[in-house]
Amino acid sequence: MSALGNGDESTDAEAAEHYEAVVVGCGPGGAAAAATLADNGVETLVLERGVDAGAKNVSGGLLYAEESSPYTIDDLFPDFREEATERPVTDYHIHNVSGRQVKTFDITDLHEHDTAWSDAVLRRRMDSWLAERVHEKTSETGGGLLTEVRVNGLLWEDGEIVGVTCDEIDPIRADLVVAADGVNSELAREAGLMDWDDPEEWFQGVKAVVDVPPEEVNEGFDVGPDEGAAHLFSGDLFEGVRGGGFVYTNEDSLSIGTVFHLDSLAAERAEPHELLDALLTHPALGDWLPETYHEREYSAKLVPDSKKVAHESPHRDRLVLVGDAAGQMQAQGPIIKGMNHAVTAGALAAEAFVESRSRGATDGTGQLYARKLESEGVMAKLRPRSYDVASTVGENDLVTSLTDAVLDSPVGRFGVRVLGDRLEDLYSSPSLAAIIPDTRTPYVTLPTVIAEELGSEVDTENATIPPDLEERIGELTYDTDVGNPHIEVRDDSWDASGVAVTACPVSATDFGGGCYREETVQVNGHEERVVSLDTQPCVECGTCAVVADTDWEHPRGGKGVAFEEG
Repeated sequence: MSALGNGDESTDAEAAEHYEAVVVGCGPGGAAAAATLADNGVETLVLERGVDAGAKNVSGGLLYAEESSPYTIDDLFPDFREEATERPVTDYHIHNVSGRQVKTFDITDLHEHDTAWSDAVLRRRMDSWLAERVHEKTSETGGGLLTEVRVNGLLWEDGEIVGVTCDEIDPIRADLVVAADGVNSELAREAGLMDWDDPEEWFQGVKAVVDVPPEEVNEGFDVGPDEGAAHLFSGDLFEGVRGGGFVYTNEDSLSIGTVFHLDSLAAERAEPHELLDALLTHPALGDWLPETYHEREYSAKLVPDSKKVAHESPHRDRLVLVGDAAGQMQAQGPIIKGMNHAVTAGALAAEAFVESRSRGATDGTGQLYARKLESEGVMAKLRPRSYDVASTVGENDLVTSLTDAVLDSPVGRFGVRVLGDRLEDLYSSPSLAAIIPDTRTPYVTLPTVIAEELGSEVDTENATIPPDLEERIGELTYDTDVGNPHIEVRDDSWDASGVAVTACPVSATDFGGGCYREETVQVNGHEERVVSLDTQPCVECGTCAVVADTDWEHPRGGKGVAFEEG
């Protein structure tokens, strides 16, 4: 690989070093793009801001390979499943909860719809393995992978995007820029393709990775050594916040987490760590968790709601967006798929560039990429037209209130009893999952009524005592960028930014530490309620950028949090 300069900010676009393609981020989308480019002889440079690929990445996480997809990750990396994943998911259930009453449905049929395979993954292990393969491939074409490099913006020339700028190295000029830099993509925002204006467009996920020996995983979930299970939870155990919980089996641990609509989380002033603890301590998990509870890691991230934000033309000039940066996260009821769509998008973007290059017209890459997303059926999965139609009626406040009232009435409860186990077939329907409204009804009201009318009382006990927030923060690995805060509060008043205290996964109203704190100060002879900020314990989820009045950017390369599990 040629030298990349010494970070001289005076270097202009013409003097910048040139690569055919630069890929920003080495998660599954970036890895797929880089591998496909390199396999077609394209000189490709990959820039990753973490100390290692995966150090900045968090997922639930299940990785799917869809039968209908033109690309799966094991197509691009043949040894992937044997080397980089945890357990194949062979059982899939959803639990409707009301107190200790639980009604469980087997929705394995939904999980297996259009599925070649699905594996549980931990991102640090998976992404670092992918990065090694990517570096090998890209090095053969004159590029390579650089870690601890933060791409801080786009390189412009005469009003057009021609490359990227970085904190640690000189600008890079490229014929193709692939933004695979995640849900907090600064490149997507600078290009005007994505924004953080509306909490309704996002979910927040919070997760604990819990130590469980392999034999206890096998026994607790009734699976073999090469099998795994996925369990979802909804109902009344999350303080009325729209969303739910999950438990996924890894080789020798469990990924246990919660995912909530960010607008609901903010409106209810619910605190993410407490909602996670409500799941961790529920009796339904009593048979799965060991007597000695040990959390390996606590983490969090934002998740785009593809139904609302998946960009139908995710490109501008030489820039294309893939994965979370383009809003390509499919969360439709029990259907939770993101990494597979990032892989497909990354490979399709690379394919579009290769085809355009062969015609001598790479400026058509973005348009061709968008057409491929449409023709290959990716956009139909991310933004189903049936949801657009159904949501017009189903997400009307009056309709929601009426529906909830009917469900909770004697008539509605009678209907639930009459349907009984036939509800399992409804939960297993892909077409119905695609039109589930983003209201309390499917997340809180209906599962609570189902549990009360059809459920059985859980007779196990759960003695789990989760760590407090201070312990969780203290166990994370940080390299604090002293003197370079990556978040600034524009308005520290409680009205403008107070919700950051409750919505931030490492802050709380009764906690003196964390990122955001509530304070009362004297101003001109009277008291005002304000927030203060300490970016040191930040997990870089970006929640506060959406719900509060802040300026938010990523820390410099290698700085900030480094997840060991992800």
